[in-house]
Amino acid sequence: MKKLYSNKLLTFLFLLPALILFVGILVAPIFVSGYYSLYDMKDIVGNRTFVGFENYKTLWTTGMYGGFLNSMKNVSLLAIFSVVIQLPLALFLALMLGAGKRKGERAFLSIYFIPVLISTVVIGQLWLKIYNPDYGILNVFLKALGAVDPRTLAKGDPIPSFKTHIWLGEDATALWAVFIPTLWQYVGYHMLLLYAGIKSVPTEYREAAMIDGASEGQVNRYIVLPYIKPILKISTIFAVTGSFKSFDMIFVLNYDLDSIQVPSTQMIKYLFLGGKYGLGSAIAFLLILLCFAAALLISFMFRERKA
Repeated sequence: MKKLYSNKLLTFLFLLPALILFVGILVAPIFVSGYYSLYDMKDIVGNRTFVGFENYKTLWTTGMYGGFLNSMKNVSLLAIFSVVIQLPLALFLALMLGAGKRKGERAFLSIYFIPVLISTVVIGQLWLKIYNPDYGILNVFLKALGAVDPRTLAKGDPIPSFKTHIWLGEDATALWAVFIPTLWQYVGYHMLLLYAGIKSVPTEYREAAMIDGASEGQVNRYIVLPYIKPILKISTIFAVTGSFKSFDMIFVLNYDLDSIQVPSTQMIKYLFLGGKYGLGSAIAFLLILLCFAAALLISFMFRERKA
């Protein structure tokens, strides 16, 4: 008994440094953000006034920098598109590469995963060049098809429907222009997760189904997809929570336009531009709660149902 107790104590001592880091880096900041969100803070040192939930009320009613409700709508759209566009595309690529031995399989895996390895800042700069209104490939292609640049028209001339755009400067196009590279960058990430799950499906399952006359599509539907359901759940959680936390790509492309604001960009503006630490902390705390709630909801939706 004494030996068992000493072993437990030794185990705890070995785990203690990691536990301290976990609490100090992850758990404690959550409670600190929740605490600060209840104050009107003029600075981060100590000039604060307790206001209760007034900061949350301000976010949901008035707000600044495009409005918090608008930013929530934007990240909700991004989360939806991540689930209905990004994940199906990643699953399609994983199924194509994971179904048996294919020529160049490893090369394609590396190619699809390259955007994940590249810094978001670098990718953002690449897409800035693509979207450039003067020499960007999109407008160059549209001009080749006969599109008119509205900036070249004389004052008072009617603006044609077929025209070039300032993709990151117009409210009608900026949000979609930000979504596309955000979704594109992490297709390879989810593809690799799903590919690993597909490769773990026992080959005898496939062979037995093929002997019974099942097509490749039926094998994927009735054998592969149920088998990789836990990985699909993880990918869905990562896609949705990653959308809620999206920041870097939007910050690089155009974080000033109010119509494409997301909670994380608003948080930065409140904290570092507006000096409103209480409002910024309220957004941070809401994002944490939102990500936890999304993870729990997705886990509930993917739970195993008893017959």
